[in-house]
Amino acid sequence: MIRRREPMKRAMTFLAAALAWVAVAPTSAEEVAMYGGSPSRNMVSSETGLPGNWDVDTGLNVLWRQPAGSQSYAGPVVAGGRVFIGTNNEGQRDPAIQGDKGVIMAFAAKDGEFLWQSVHDKLPDGRVHDWPLQGVCSTPTVDGDRLYYVSNRAEIVCADTEGFRDGENDGPVTDETPATEISEDVLWRLDMIGELDVFPHNLAAGNPLVIGDLLYTVTGNGVDEGHVNIPSPLAPSFLAVDKTSGEVVWESDAPGLHILHGQWSNPAYGEAGGRAQVVFPGGDGWLYPFDPQSGEPIWKFDCN
Repeated sequence: MIRRREPMKRAMTFLAAALAWVAVAPTSAEEVAMYGGSPSRNMVSSETGLPGNWDVDTGLNVLWRQPAGSQSYAGPVVAGGRVFIGTNNEGQRDPAIQGDKGVIMAFAAKDGEFLWQSVHDKLPDGRVHDWPLQGVCSTPTVDGDRLYYVSNRAEIVCADTEGFRDGENDGPVTDETPATEISEDVLWRLDMIGELDVFPHNLAAGNPLVIGDLLYTVTGNGVDEGHVNIPSPLAPSFLAVDKTSGEVVWESDAPGLHILHGQWSNPAYGEAGGRAQVVFPGGDGWLYPFDPQSGEPIWKFDCN
């Protein structure tokens, strides 16, 4: 079912710049601002002359290295002279922040300087919604000076790529705590559990796709800890959100009662037959392409 919304208010892992291509061509290296490098998610790069091997211990073909957390399932993105990656809080960048958290870290691409981090508390329901030590598993997307990702708390977050290092607290969210030079500057967040009744299984981990004015993501809606019951079959599995305000533009619960487990894959964008389409992978094993603006279903394909 498609629902169109009317506007409303609302042990250490090392990040090595093996990202080595940054060292090979620092002035012309292709930016990778989203998962897959492009809206098609085709994982193809136009870079040439890359080193065929590298060694973190000896520094061979490595520009820099930095500790992240103990686990990092999200991929790094590189845009605007910065590297962003999701991880957990085992890296302890801020000694005042203790315990298991979801974290996004920002580094300078040229030399690996740590810039700032986002920190998210764990959800109270435990591993059914927010598996221990997984951190933020969403690969972020950079669009201009905005960073988008899905937190471990199943929030879609829009942040300033500069954090608070620019000396500004961009709104409408202005109550970030702490609000130091190494903290995240949030513009808006959409709580998919509280506002949309999404029930993420183990962890929400969508990698946002930004096309024009809209952001698309899979919500992570899934089964409960018994792996049979679907607590929220009418909650959206797929979302289109206004990237500026965070307002939901349209949503779909197409997989509904047929979700097999969880939903952790990601939408892709392209044209077929001269028509733009955003293609969502459903947790029922089907592909669901939609009109990007209206959310109208175009076709579907059973991959089972």
